[in-house]
Amino acid sequence: MKKILVMGLPGAGKTTLSLELAKMLNAVHFNADEIRKEINKNLGFSPEDRIEHARRMGKLCDIVARTGQYVIADFVCPTPETREAFGLDNTFVVFVNRKPCRDFADTTKMFIAPNKSHVVVSDEGSPLYWANKIKQFLIPTFNSKSPTAFMLGRYQPFHDGHKKLIVEAINRVGQVCIAIRDTQGTDEKNPFNVEEVEANIRKGLHEYEGKFTVVRVPNITNIYYGRDVGYKIEQIVLDESTQNISATKIRTELGV
Repeated sequence: MKKILVMGLPGAGKTTLSLELAKMLNAVHFNADEIRKEINKNLGFSPEDRIEHARRMGKLCDIVARTGQYVIADFVCPTPETREAFGLDNTFVVFVNRKPCRDFADTTKMFIAPNKSHVVVSDEGSPLYWANKIKQFLIPTFNSKSPTAFMLGRYQPFHDGHKKLIVEAINRVGQVCIAIRDTQGTDEKNPFNVEEVEANIRKGLHEYEGKFTVVRVPNITNIYYGRDVGYKIEQIVLDESTQNISATKIRTELGV
């Protein structure tokens, strides 16, 4: 989930937490006070205006999330109606349940704690601690000791066929090590350097971050193994349309 709602009473520490989390995720951060000041100037704090404010915040986040980037909305979002207007489908909800450092009586009176959230932030622990904890929920950490599939290729260029193969390997095993052969310049079929290939792979697989790692290897042309090697070697056969994706055609279209 790329859309994150950090909600809670005024003065509970939502913005401090959001700023820490935004740095970790390279996320766009929308603070409710700033949005009210610069965009939603026509809205007050009536129940109806709060709902409209939440709706607009949600739409801003949806637009950013569609690009594949993390986006954080940091505001009170005090009632089930405002949260519904914000939109909770595919939203990671963080409830900052800390004692507020100040009191806004009207907001406190109307505030209804959410029935469920992905993370409840308590008084224990610093904002940095909670930002790290939230990041762990959002982005799995690649574990080099967990069962791992190995994919070796040139990826000249990385395309949808490669992506489907890797996603299938992730689905089967859990995580993947993608090895890029260093083949630039060996012939006309290999125009891209490993840096360009790696950047394209990471961009193409951004939603699977934490489930793959990328390594650069020499131009491996032969693979040998002895008996009882401790791992399987098998072919993944995808649908015909995917199998027919041509890297040569893509290179021609790119003019390389």
